[in-house]
Order: sequence, then C-alpha cells, then structure tokens
Amino acid sequence: MSTVPAPSYDQEYPPFGLPAGSVRGFLSVLICSFFWIVLLIPADQNIKAPLGHFFLLTLVFLSFASHPLQQARAHFLPWLMRVLFVGGSAAAVAVAVVKNPDLAAARLTPDANQIFQWPVLLACLAGGFGVALFFRFVMGRRSELFMTIRAWVGVIAMMLLIVETLLQFVILPTISEKNLEALKVWEGTIIAIVAAYFGSRA
Repeated sequence: MSTVPAPSYDQEYPPFGLPAGSVRGFLSVLICSFFWIVLLIPADQNIKAPLGHFFLLTLVFLSFASHPLQQARAHFLPWLMRVLFVGGSAAAVAVAVVKNPDLAAARLTPDANQIFQWPVLLACLAGGFGVALFFRFVMGRRSELFMTIRAWVGVIAMMLLIVETLLQFVILPTISEKNLEALKVWEGTIIAIVAAYFGSRA
C-alpha cells in the first residue's frame, strides 16, 4: 500500500510565483521612476530629490549587480525590469541634461539642511537590510513562514514607494506648511522596509 509523501519545503519559492529577481526589479523601477519625474517635471516647479531616495538608489545598484538564480536566467521578466530601470534612467538623464544641465544638476542635489540626516537614513538602510538577513538566517530562507513574510514585505514596500511618489509630486506641493519631523520618520520607514525586502533576497 503506497503512502502519500509529506510536503517538502526544501525549495525556495520566489514571491508571488514570479521569476527570481522580478520583485526587486519592480521596486527598482519604482525607485528610478521617482528620479525620472524629478528630472523631467516642468522647470517652473521647484523640486529636489530628497536625500533618502539616494539611499534607496544604492539598493537599485545592488539589484543590478545581483545574479539571478540559475533556473531564473531563462525568464524574460527580470531582464525586462533591468532594461526598464537602466534604459529609462539613461533616457531621463539624457533628456534633462540636453534641456537644462544646470537645472538637472540642481534637482539631483539634496537641500543642504538634509545632509545632517544621513547617519539616521544610513542606519535605517543598514537596519532594515540587516534585520531581514538575521530573520532569514534564524528561520531559514526555505521556511514557509519566512517566504510568506518576505512576500508581504515586498507588497508593503511597493505600496509605500507608490504612495511616496504621489505624496512628493501631488500632495506636498499643495501644502504650505509641512511637518518636517513626520516626513523624516516617513522617509526612514520607507528606506527600512524596502531595504528589508532586498535583505531578505540577498
């Protein structure tokens, strides 16, 4: 009499059943698209890229430098995401520099009053990345619970990046008095959660 084998979780499943690297690609496109808008938004709007987004940009470089798993190399989606965030960034920079190189440089230079925030933002980046690595080590990257948590972190990270784009370009320009302390906490939270997803997939 044959018996049904017990389910095995000795294989790591990428979030949402997508090819490995796809979610990091989506996050990278969202991060880069923020800079595209900063560069290409009409010149009559006074806007600069917040310092925190440069920390997020380091995660994009990490995503670009990472090598997909062997079984995912044949999939089209991760490579499409790479073409989008690399090609889109190159195109946005080229257009902005041709139109007005001084304005492009000014918009990619954070306000001087934000520079003192870099130790806290770096701590958020390292903390989110490190905590995810720690939980992956403790729970095991093939743990069903860890894979579920990782997928949820990916969803939350994408939602936060979309809300951040709407906040910076749609909501904040209409507000005369901004709560700077709340914005700092918000920025640090985004960095920590996005870094946590990248850390869980490192």
